[in-house]
Amino acid sequence: MIVTQHRLTVATRGQGLHEATLEIAAWVATHDMACGLLTVFIRHTSASLLIQENAAPEVRDDLEAFMRRLVPEETGRYAHDDEGPDDMPRISARR
Repeated sequence: MIVTQHRLTVATRGQGLHEATLEIAAWVATHDMACGLLTVFIRHTSASLLIQENAAPEVRDDLEAFMRRLVPEETGRYAHDDEGPDDMPRISARR
């Protein structure tokens, strides 16, 4: 079995869903693979990996709207702020 690793950096402009499919697919395409296992590990403590079909552009908008309702940005709502302003978005940072 051959094991290979790669570090992909995704530059973002703040909170939201950020597509990395093309970058990941490009890396996979550089390897001669017939089958295998791809593990995606996110090093940032406040990030999550979401896999969805992305057939309609409205899916991303719906997911972002759902997350805003599920986890609203409200001053004083969250006790955890150990990592500073990039950890929990502030009201003033809202798009």
